[in-house]
This record gives sequence, structure tokens and C-alpha cells, in this order.
Amino acid sequence: MLKQLYIKNFTLIDELDIELYPGFSVLTGETGAGKSIILGAIGLLLGQRADSKSIKQGTDRCVIEAHFDLSRYDLQPFFQENDIDYDANDTIIRREITATKSRAFINDTPVALSMLKELGEQLVDIHSQHQNLLLNKQDFQLSVVDIIAQDQQTLNDYQQIYSQLQTAKSQLQTLKDDIERNRQQQDFMQFQYEELQQANLTAGEQEELEQESDMLSHAEDIKSALYEADGLLYGDQRGAVDNVRQSFLSLRGITRMLPAASELVERLESCHIELKDIADEVNRLLERTDFDPAELDRLNNRLDLIYDLEKKYHADNIEELISQRDQLGQQLAAIENSDEALAELQAKCQELTAKSQQQADKLTQQRQKAAKKIEQQLQQRLVPLGMPHVRFSVTITPQQLGRNGQDSVSFLFSANTSTPLQPVSQVASGGEIARVMLSLKALISGAVKLPTIIFDEIDTGVSGKIAEKMAEMMREMGQAERQVISITHLPQIAAMGSHHYRVSKEETAQGTTSSLHLLTDDERIREIAQMVSGSDVTDAAIQNAKALLAVNN
Repeated sequence: MLKQLYIKNFTLIDELDIELYPGFSVLTGETGAGKSIILGAIGLLLGQRADSKSIKQGTDRCVIEAHFDLSRYDLQPFFQENDIDYDANDTIIRREITATKSRAFINDTPVALSMLKELGEQLVDIHSQHQNLLLNKQDFQLSVVDIIAQDQQTLNDYQQIYSQLQTAKSQLQTLKDDIERNRQQQDFMQFQYEELQQANLTAGEQEELEQESDMLSHAEDIKSALYEADGLLYGDQRGAVDNVRQSFLSLRGITRMLPAASELVERLESCHIELKDIADEVNRLLERTDFDPAELDRLNNRLDLIYDLEKKYHADNIEELISQRDQLGQQLAAIENSDEALAELQAKCQELTAKSQQQADKLTQQRQKAAKKIEQQLQQRLVPLGMPHVRFSVTITPQQLGRNGQDSVSFLFSANTSTPLQPVSQVASGGEIARVMLSLKALISGAVKLPTIIFDEIDTGVSGKIAEKMAEMMREMGQAERQVISITHLPQIAAMGSHHYRVSKEETAQGTTSSLHLLTDDERIREIAQMVSGSDVTDAAIQNAKALLAVNN
């Protein structure tokens, strides 16, 4: 729960450092004194977006920091999953805002706002007056039922199956669209496939054909060069091969008299062997090289076919043509087998629909049990809050399977026996809605281990004994290892708190500033007396305040 709140240079607050306590606390102050500013600062710690206008005028940076005791709440997995240091007794959340940027920290680890919000939702619930509008929202009503039903695992199992069903349905529709589109083009695709198939294309063929065509086109030049080289190597007038052979034979005859000639003989003999091998290869090429007009025509015709296909199918090479041919073959095969694939996907969708329905039925059963519990407990909580004839009903009506199951939830309300049950947001007054929401929060808080709940003027539209009963309910909520803070204008509620804080506003030479401090016993008496009688605190109001505090503490 929230142990300490520190605020510096935030709107009207110069610096605030206040300690907070478990149980039920109240916060009072005149309208405009700065209660909403403090709530806004806490909201920033819970992941709300920052505005540079929040920085106090004349300063360049504001800091908001809160210390939490998490020792009674199982929140360690969050810190482990996000690689953040965990301190159960003192977890620190901090926001720093400048004109150009906003930074967030959890235990001095920089974090994204989304992560701060994820943690904040598990630490603090701020109930402001606009939250009463949630009673208009079916998803809020459904979430209340799910919380009381404690059906999270069942809902998770359902959503997993439902997600698989949606994926299968999407695949089925895509397949249907593909089949329809492909069947419309099947004849054309078949023609294209057969044309490419009949071409008998092979990878690398184009390069080989182009090389052979180039060689045949220049056959005479090639043959002439080979003939000349052959003559120089093996000429009638002793070609290069014979000349080198005769050279090493001549030198070999003098090696006994001139030992230095031995090395020359070896080198010339090696040259002779290499030249003879080259000459033989030139001779073989000469014999194989011949101009064949028919073969050249065949090569060019084949190349023309390949070039025409590449142009027709917008391909850069023969490999792309082969790829298109294979792809067409796969599409045609898919068309041939489409009925089988379609039947398989349809069967899968039917199976997943049945599983989703089965799991949705489990959810409905759990929700129906929870609905009866909500009806019973809301009735019990609302009667003491000045509604002796109240009726409250939770209706669950079936609808098509959706993300959260098959149930549509509606809260129906009637404050008396003569008025038929109608949606609570349509028939309840502002004060009645406030009491319904408080009762719902009290009911939810029993099922959710939320450390801190802040009520911002939940008492709007009520007074007297009803306010006392609402305060008792909030104090009861604060006794179950929870911290409840109520911002109030009613002395009956203010007198019920274990700790009493006051927000005040002061005009200084530097401008308007807001402050918050914990009241002493005497200060508390005077604050409640002022709430009873107004600005002129009378002796009767003082005695009234003392009486309220004596009864409630």
C-alpha cells in the first residue's frame, strides 16, 4: 500500500512530502484547494501521460515519487518478468517531467509508461465521479461479474480456443477467396503452365546456348586462328615443338664436357613436353571445330523461344521462368485438391466452434452463480444506505460467441417496489448511483487484493445517516489489509477516518500554492466543525465535531 508521497514543482505544489497509513483515511479541503492536483500527481505515477504544463511556473522540472509496501501482495512475479529489482517493503515509483521529456522509474529502473500502468493497475484504484458512468458500459458490468466469479482461468482457456477458432475462420475465408479467384483463372493458368512445361526449360541452359551460339557464329575466325597456331607448333619446316626438341638434344650431347648444360637440357625437355601437349590440344580443337549452319539455326531458334517467354512472362532469366512454371503447377494442384483442403478446414472450424461453445457454457454457469451472489450482496449493502425497498438484478442474456464468451450482462435496478427493474444508469439518481458504485467496489475489493483504493467524492448526492453508512463501508474495506482514502466534503465521513489530511491553498508573493498535511486531534476537531457550520466555527459546531469523533473512533 501507499506509504509515502513526495511531490515537487507540480502545478500549484512547491514541495509536498507526506506519510500515509493503512486503514481508512480521509482527505478534506475547500473546493479548488488542490485535491484534484494531488490525484493528478498520483495518476501520473499510475501511467497517465504527462503534460509539460503540469510543471510549476518558474521551474524547469517536476518530480513525483511514491513508496509502496508490497509485503502482503504477491507482486514479485511482475518484477521478475520485467527484470526489475524487487523490494517488498519499499518499492519506489517515480516520474520526472521536464519541458521536453517525461521519464518513469520503478526502483530506479527506467521503464515505459505501459509497464508503469501495468503495475499501477495492481497497486491503486482511483474512483472518481466520472467512473460512475461505467455503469453504462456492458464491459464494466461483465468485468464485475467475472471478478466475483473468479473465472479468469476459465476465461483464459476460452479465449485461447476462441483465438484458434478466429484464426481457422480467417484461413477458411482466405482459402475460399483463393479457390474462387483461381477457378476463374484456371483455364488461363493451365495454358500458361502447359506453355512453360512444353518448353522443357532447365537451369543454366540459356548461358550454355548463348555461349555455343556465339562460338558457331564465329567458327571461321576460330578455325583460322587454330590452323595458324597448329602450323607454328607443328609446321612442315620444323615447327616450335621440333625446334625445342632439337635444342635439348643438341645440348645433351655436350653435358659431359659442359656440366652446366645439364640444367638447360632439363628445362628445355620440360618445355618440349608442355609445348607438345599444347600443340596436341590445338590440333584436337581444330579437328572438332567446324561451321554447322543447321546447328546454329537450332541454337538460335531455341534462344528465341526462351527470349520470347522471358518477355511474355516478365522474367529476367530462365530461372525465373522455371519458378513461375512451378508456382503455376502448385496453384493448379491446389485447385485440384481444394475441395479436400476446404473440407478439412471446415471440419476444424466446426470442432473449434464446439470446443468454444463448451467452454463458453462453463463461463456462463460460473457467471450465473456470481450474478446471484452479486444480487444478494448488493441488496444487503444497499438497504443500510437508505434504500429499504431496493431491488437489484444481474441479467445474463446469450449472444453470439465473442472475445469474452457468449454473455451480455446488464445491471437492473429499482429503488422501490412499485417501479419495474430497469438499467441502473437509466433510473438511478446521482446519489443512488454513487451508493451502487461504492457497494460494487466494496464487493470487488473482497475478491481482488488491491492495496490502495481512493474514493474521490463518492459521497456526492448523499448526507446524514447515509453518509455515515457509506463511511462505515469504506472503513470496513480498509480493515482487510487494505488502504482506503476518501476525498470528502461530509463531516460524517471525515469523522470516521483513522487519519485525517487537509488540503489547503495559500496566496504568496510567488503565487498560489497548495499543501497537504496530517491534522492533529485539535486541528481535526476544528476542520470537522468548519465542515458542519461553514466558515464561522461556533461552539456548537465544535461540540458537534467532538461528538462525531467520539462516536466514530
